[in-house]
Amino acid sequence: MKLSTPAIPPQPAEKDQLHPRNPHRAPYDFPQLSKSSPELAAFVRPNKFGSLSIDFADPAAVKALNRALLRQFYGIEYWDIPKGYLCPPIPGRADYVHYLADLLAESNGGTLPPGQEVTVLDVGVGANCIYPIIGRCAYGWHFVGSDIDGVAVRAAQQIEAANPRLAGAIECRLQPARTRIFDGIFQAGEVFDLTMCNPPFHASAAAAAAGSQRKTTSLGTVRGPRPTLNFGGQNAELWCEGGEAAFIRKMVQESGRRPRSCYWFTSLVSKKETLPGVYRALKTAGATDVRTIDMAQGQKKSRLIAWSFLNTAQQENWRKTRWADPH
Repeated sequence: MKLSTPAIPPQPAEKDQLHPRNPHRAPYDFPQLSKSSPELAAFVRPNKFGSLSIDFADPAAVKALNRALLRQFYGIEYWDIPKGYLCPPIPGRADYVHYLADLLAESNGGTLPPGQEVTVLDVGVGANCIYPIIGRCAYGWHFVGSDIDGVAVRAAQQIEAANPRLAGAIECRLQPARTRIFDGIFQAGEVFDLTMCNPPFHASAAAAAAGSQRKTTSLGTVRGPRPTLNFGGQNAELWCEGGEAAFIRKMVQESGRRPRSCYWFTSLVSKKETLPGVYRALKTAGATDVRTIDMAQGQKKSRLIAWSFLNTAQQENWRKTRWADPH
């Protein structure tokens, strides 16, 4: 299947930087979303600009919006997360998946490998299981999702089991060691075409709380001394010791111990200040190819970093043995 960029009409500035294949570039069509997902209608009302919207500081409204988006764009009939767990904004999550598809296609002579031949490891799959949902429905990929939180693993498993579109395509594994990333998840002889990760952003619980306070203030919805976590998130989803910089460096180190087990290791990087330390870690680990891909949604700038340890001959062998279309 050749990758192509469809003709897309001009979009509002807040979404025109999303990937060209991202179906969420257009403004939310709340009447249509409410029609396909009636529970959303209770949260839709005119905003101060006179346009229909929801209160994005209301966790119940955000969850209802996500359910509607997943039903309308991905055919997901059941989606739920335990109270307090991360309820991610779907447009930005979809961008990561589409940029990874571009990376695979570029690595395969411009042709996207057959979806049934692609296996992806999502590090920190979370209770929401968003990346496997999008990757499976958009490209037909198979996923392994890992997480250190047993509640999150069970919630993701329930989402997979309840949706025929996901049946048999997502395996969720509990990471038994909180300080490990790939160790204990990769099984003997197992290989992945991609790994992906949205690492914990903050370096401490206090930093996570401060970040939530800033976000709530920017929305103009401060409701007392404790900020409302409109997108939720457990500790392991929001912070780890050393923040994203330490987490990604650890990921690089562990990837270097299994250099032939994955074509592209990847991670989101929220802070550009994180990149120099990651580049140094990749050089030390012996990465043969490093890519940094910019991403943006409105004023929010982000990027993903991808690295491989395969030489030219190993890349060619990978394409022939794993991505050759049997048809």
